[in-house]
Amino acid sequence: MRYKFKLKPYQHQIDALKKSWDKKEYALFMDMGTGKSKVLIDNMSMLYDNGSITAALIIAPKGVYRNWEQGELPTHLPDHIEADIVLWNPNQTKTQIEKQKKLFPINNDVNLKIFVMNIEAFSTKKGVQIADKFLNLHKALMVVDESTTIKSKDAKRTKSIVKIGEKATYRRILTGSPVTKSPMDLYTQCQFLDPWLLGFSSFYSFQYEYAIVQRRTMGSHSFNTVVGYRNLPRLNEKLDKFSFRVKKEDCLDLPDKVYMKRVVEITDEQKSIYSSIKSFALAMIDEGKVTTDTILTQLLRLQQVCSGHVKLDDGTMSTFNSAKLPELMSTLDEVYGKVIIWANFTHDIRTIEKELSEKYGTETVATYYGETNSDERQEIVKKFQDPDNPLRFFVGQPRTGGYGLTLTQAQTVIYYSNSFDLEVRLQSEDRAHRIGQTKKVTYIDIIAEKTVDEKILKALKDKISIASQVLAEDFRDWII
Repeated sequence: MRYKFKLKPYQHQIDALKKSWDKKEYALFMDMGTGKSKVLIDNMSMLYDNGSITAALIIAPKGVYRNWEQGELPTHLPDHIEADIVLWNPNQTKTQIEKQKKLFPINNDVNLKIFVMNIEAFSTKKGVQIADKFLNLHKALMVVDESTTIKSKDAKRTKSIVKIGEKATYRRILTGSPVTKSPMDLYTQCQFLDPWLLGFSSFYSFQYEYAIVQRRTMGSHSFNTVVGYRNLPRLNEKLDKFSFRVKKEDCLDLPDKVYMKRVVEITDEQKSIYSSIKSFALAMIDEGKVTTDTILTQLLRLQQVCSGHVKLDDGTMSTFNSAKLPELMSTLDEVYGKVIIWANFTHDIRTIEKELSEKYGTETVATYYGETNSDERQEIVKKFQDPDNPLRFFVGQPRTGGYGLTLTQAQTVIYYSNSFDLEVRLQSEDRAHRIGQTKKVTYIDIIAEKTVDEKILKALKDKISIASQVLAEDFRDWII
């Protein structure tokens, strides 16, 4: 394919572009870690260079949309394209308003306009209005990343996105797993692309064709419920006409390990608690009361706050809302197969177990940490390694489960929080990527923006063991 790519695509990415680049609507059903963001950016660049679009509206979940602006676009947008990239912010400060002015061309301004919004903005009047204005003024490519976020036909954001999507010149959806619970998940994702791609004018006619529905009564209430599916080969034939599908194991030229991150914001309550702990730590430094243990203890407390809890001086646990748990659940919607989830803190492990059990069933999750009975540990590993066993989620503490175990049924490893110890990180990564693993493994870090989470992850990527190096560094660099 003759195009001036900034970075050379893998073969499966070239295949996706050949099939999709000039289509009015298209779906990229590509596993997490196979580079669907790059395919989209290259597609957008081709359309812009061809004169087919003047702008792009990229919509993604909160944990991902900043990465489009800070990571994906700077990495993959060709150097010859001049672009104005604006990140949506609901707080309309003077600075934000000035940035947004770049989205609307004046005189001979021909720069590619790229507006990156989070999916949650489309539940608000303000978000819908500015997106609508943007689409009215441009020949635009509109993209929904992780499109399972619009699978609910009754959700306000789904209705808003489908409606304003009609004004886009080109439309794309991106997801690793378009069906998270049921083939019915496909309807509104495809409706956004074009209401007639699946050949039905309403959800209920689509449901009648592909689902087996029974009328049930519970007390005085009667309702319809889906008890099975039919005609799925026919549905797949329709999807094949406007979608490209690829799994990690099909990508022979992909690296064996792929690293990604999901970024969340901390709440105002978290910011307040985080700030008070930081102030206390800085006061200790000013007074010269610092040792490795005291600094690591304060870093640990800051890390706890990022996950939504902190252990107080009297030994009690204070808990509060955190965006990490919803982000974990959103991430799991995008992956299939067995998953390892590593978390540093017992409180997090129990919270994750509860959430997964409620959504997927108690038989799908097992925990492996200090309090796990020694007699149960081998049985947990055995079930996890059995591809036919319903145990899908291994939720463990890296120091306990990160050594010696073979967990090669997992293709996805998620770090809810990280250890300070580089050796613990490397060992925990190797539970999935070791002899017996025949597939690619994707590692995903969930981190709180502008917190100690970012510094810990950077240190680990730079091969620094924080536990042994903290005294060799400026203490303030770790705390501030």
